[in-house]
Amino acid sequence: MRDHRSLSSSVLITKRCIAFRHHYHTSQPDKSTKKPKTNEPTTTTHKVTRKPWEEIPFLTDLKQTEDTEEALSLFHHYQQTGFRHDYPSYSSLIYKLAKSRNFEAVDQILRIVRYRNVRCRESLFMGLIQHYGKTRSVDKAVDVFNRMTSFDCVRTIQSLNTLINVLVDCNELEKARSFFDGAKDMRLRLNSVSFNILIKGFLDKCDWEGACKVFDEMLETEVQPSVVTYNSLIGFLCRNDDLGKAKSLFEDMIQKRIRPNAVTFALLMRGLCCKGEYNEAKKLMFDMEYRGCKPGLVNYGVLMSDLGKRGKIDEAKVLLGEMKKRRIKPDVVIYNILVNHLCSEGRAPEAYRTLTEMQMKGCKPNAATYRMMLDGFCRIGDFDSGLNVLNAMLASRHSPTSATFVCLVSGLIKGGNLDHACFVLEVLGKKKLSFGSGPWRNLLCDLCIKDTGACCEALSEVIST
Repeated sequence: MRDHRSLSSSVLITKRCIAFRHHYHTSQPDKSTKKPKTNEPTTTTHKVTRKPWEEIPFLTDLKQTEDTEEALSLFHHYQQTGFRHDYPSYSSLIYKLAKSRNFEAVDQILRIVRYRNVRCRESLFMGLIQHYGKTRSVDKAVDVFNRMTSFDCVRTIQSLNTLINVLVDCNELEKARSFFDGAKDMRLRLNSVSFNILIKGFLDKCDWEGACKVFDEMLETEVQPSVVTYNSLIGFLCRNDDLGKAKSLFEDMIQKRIRPNAVTFALLMRGLCCKGEYNEAKKLMFDMEYRGCKPGLVNYGVLMSDLGKRGKIDEAKVLLGEMKKRRIKPDVVIYNILVNHLCSEGRAPEAYRTLTEMQMKGCKPNAATYRMMLDGFCRIGDFDSGLNVLNAMLASRHSPTSATFVCLVSGLIKGGNLDHACFVLEVLGKKKLSFGSGPWRNLLCDLCIKDTGACCEALSEVIST
């Protein structure tokens, strides 16, 4: 059966390649036909360009392929049938392989690309550097950046910034600084993004002085700070309870005619809320509008979070109504704030109504929504409702944490609902999640303390399942 499928696939690929080549060649002018020598004006013929990437047979089939080995096999099949791969083919395959973290195959395709002198775009290598960063393969990311020019690709400040950002995210600040300082030798001019990344790196290490030195260097080299620059610095100060300095920086950016955005005000509002100055934070919303900056979701989110933490959920709901009056459509983050605090207060049924409302308004719940909701029902002991949330969660291709699984299984067994407990454990197995020895021990203790005979029988059935 497998050979038959492989043969059918090869025949299909061959047919598609022949059809593609036929279309390509018949759409080109016949060079063997001589043009008549005449003084009469000739009609202009437009050259037929290649179809968009989505219509190239190989790319169409590649999109439908999930397994990387199958993708490589598809690549070689097309090649054997005479299909000529070009940059779109190579880049799409490399992206797919890198996304699946099959970097050995990536290197293999890159060798072919270099051997065939295929000119590559900078975006391909920027994507690769980012994928290596996600696996914290710093040396590989640096190697890709250094080898870009060997692929007839010109490096710009965009690819350098990508590398510096990966190094910062991987806690390699010294290496990031080294490449930052080496920009001049590469004949690249640093921009505001370059400085912002390095400032972020120092702030992540809580090195305020280091961040300030980079900021001063930015001004000395006459690179204009952006709103992102100031937001990074103001945010750090607000998180570290230095609201005075944060306000001074805010005034400094106003003097430099750098317009603050909704995030700038949200950072200051959060700083005020942390000091217990909610009313001052809310007044800042009016200051925003006075300065020509409309309040956004992030600003309402700060106020609603603060109210929720202080147990004033009904006031948070009033803010939600205010948003609707202003025609600001709440997103999943805003709804999650309400769901979270309602569940924390033991008001899971009310939180569930909020979840239903957000769906009716066209806002799709995310994994966090379902997890908070499921934990909320488990917290109040309503495990049947929790099971309903679990089913909706699985239908949306999300999964709860293993700790929630333990709580749900325990509650269902204690309530005598063994069939549903077994169902939850089956889901746990399919998701390849594990309780771990600690949660299992706690589950055993809870069950045995309640009723030794009945619980042993129940546990035996659950384990066998």
